[in-house]
Amino acid sequence: MFFAGIGFSALAQPYQKGIGLRISPGSYYDIAAASYKFFISDPGAIELNLGFGLKSYYYYNGTLNSSHAKPFAPSVSASYQHHFEIPVRGGGLYWFIGGGLVGYSAISSATDADGHKIYEGFGFGLFPTGGVDFKIPRIPLAVSADYRPTFFVTAPNYYDGFYGTNFGVSARYTIGER
Repeated sequence: MFFAGIGFSALAQPYQKGIGLRISPGSYYDIAAASYKFFISDPGAIELNLGFGLKSYYYYNGTLNSSHAKPFAPSVSASYQHHFEIPVRGGGLYWFIGGGLVGYSAISSATDADGHKIYEGFGFGLFPTGGVDFKIPRIPLAVSADYRPTFFVTAPNYYDGFYGTNFGVSARYTIGER
């Protein structure tokens, strides 16, 4: 992605900040999240998310049957995004690359065959990110799509060390148009 962007310029963004919602149906730590994005320089932005996830899983309960549970997982994430303009008529289209951190807590009421709770604890991960951001002309709305493959440094029991299917879409009400 870096080399593809050499021909694009990092010009002033069409808005200063936006608040809205990020949806990531394939994620287990942030299926839905409140999203706040603000620019700290012309090409650089910080995105903050406060969300929750529901992870479905199966475990062996001492018989031939499996049990199913969905723990609630509140999460918080922050990422830096460096934007590059994609020249289109009317403007407002950018692609970005960056990286971030996520912290989440897995809470469950499910127990294993010995009566121990499953999926409890705190998790922490790092992720690169990339995507596109489009400020719709003449209305205060920006939409974006991103990809955040996450590498978990710590994770509650059962969570994998790598999660590669975290795609998301966001819609934000924009404030401070330029």
